[in-house]
Amino acid sequence: MDDIGNLMHGFGVALTLPNIGFMFIGILLGVLIGVLPGLGGANGVAILLPLTFSMNPTSAIIMLSCIYWGALFGGAITSILFNIPGEPWSVATTFDGYPMAQRGEAAQALTAAFTASFVGALFAVLLITFMAPWLAKFALKFGPAEFFAVQLLTFCSFVGMSKEPPAKTIASMMLGFALAAVGLDSVTGQLRMTFGFPVLLKGFDFLIAVIGLFGIGEILLTMEEGLAFKGKSARINVRVVWQTWGQLLRHWRTFLRSVAVGCWMGITPGGATPASFMSYGMARRMSKSPQTFGQGNIEGVIAPETAAHAAGTSALLPMLTLGIPGSPTAAVLLGGLLIWGLQPGPMLFIEQKDFVWGLIASMYLGNIVGLIVVLTTVPFWAAVLRIPFAVIAPVIIVLCAIGAYTVHSAMFDVVMMVVFGVVGYFFKKLRYPLAPMVLALVLGDMAEASFRQAMLMSQGSLAIFVSNPLVGSITGLALALLLWPLWGKLRGLAKAREAAAAAS
Repeated sequence: MDDIGNLMHGFGVALTLPNIGFMFIGILLGVLIGVLPGLGGANGVAILLPLTFSMNPTSAIIMLSCIYWGALFGGAITSILFNIPGEPWSVATTFDGYPMAQRGEAAQALTAAFTASFVGALFAVLLITFMAPWLAKFALKFGPAEFFAVQLLTFCSFVGMSKEPPAKTIASMMLGFALAAVGLDSVTGQLRMTFGFPVLLKGFDFLIAVIGLFGIGEILLTMEEGLAFKGKSARINVRVVWQTWGQLLRHWRTFLRSVAVGCWMGITPGGATPASFMSYGMARRMSKSPQTFGQGNIEGVIAPETAAHAAGTSALLPMLTLGIPGSPTAAVLLGGLLIWGLQPGPMLFIEQKDFVWGLIASMYLGNIVGLIVVLTTVPFWAAVLRIPFAVIAPVIIVLCAIGAYTVHSAMFDVVMMVVFGVVGYFFKKLRYPLAPMVLALVLGDMAEASFRQAMLMSQGSLAIFVSNPLVGSITGLALALLLWPLWGKLRGLAKAREAAAAAS
């Protein structure tokens, strides 16, 4: 009952006229970001984050989270109408969404995608509402060793659960740690890797890195690919919506299964993209007619969209309660909280109730507003895609430069944005994941501080990380996830030897 009372208070905070306005602005900007290939939720939030520095933190986080909801919705539009995934997690939606559009069912496919997205996010927000306060109270028992163990679990989860090769994930993460270490050591006061440049005393600002890695990097890659937009048109009316909703009720099992997959992959740092593919694969395996997948089966639209939205939304749960982001976008939002002077973690629920519960209430409202906006404005977003990319790309680059300059009002930041953009471009060309690098850049300082505090408490003994059942179980799980890919390789080698022996 306390949680429901706090949520009602949060609705009172969110339902003020300025916050409702920021909600609509965020949704519209988010859908635009989701529709335009080369951008995305993390990119859009990173580019627009500097514009919120002068805003009230509650209004700022409401607008930024709504940008995220809008981007999640917008990615489905390009996937279904143009066969171009607006977001990485929308790739699985193209498998059946575009074939439906080709046979004249674009409106049904879009309605199914938007409704599935709404359902996935709604269940994830319910999870946050009732799990976050409990998790925050539990986290109050954490000390430096426990916090480092949780951060280690986050890093190891990216290694063990990523679809990328473990070596590439670790290399990306190590570069992020190295960048996070640049500047003045807060404990000893020594300079680290500044190479005599005073401008590096503060280190690399994570926001500059994110704008360059995601925004500029994606634009460079998209320019190289010479993207041209050609696709189907769609107009959604009330009759189509009601007919599609009636059809969707028959697929309630797919909804529930996809929600479970999405929430799990969001809380553990699996991410929306693996969740969408995993959910699509499960829907296909459990379908009575798996041969129709890839030819325009509506379940092939429901499953990935539900899981992606559930994962994207539930990733905010560990970010708010433990200060551990579950996705790149959550990492950007975490950086925003730190810039506004708010420390994510269990004390946030005690010291900043208006902020936390206003944000949670805005998730419900933003999800509803997002569904209404995308259902009524599809023709407009489809028309935006017919603008030549040669016109759109320079606008995005200028926005990135303005965003980078606004952080510290320094041209050095704009130069570093371009450098990080080139790094992001090569990372994508070489198929190195960016998310582990961003995670290490954001969490590197906090993980280092927790580790050093734990070492001081134990007088240099690593035994502190197995000193009680709580920290020992978290550390053990982290090491198990770190070694999981190696275990998989050993099993594969054993099976190969058995097959060779049986053949001979």
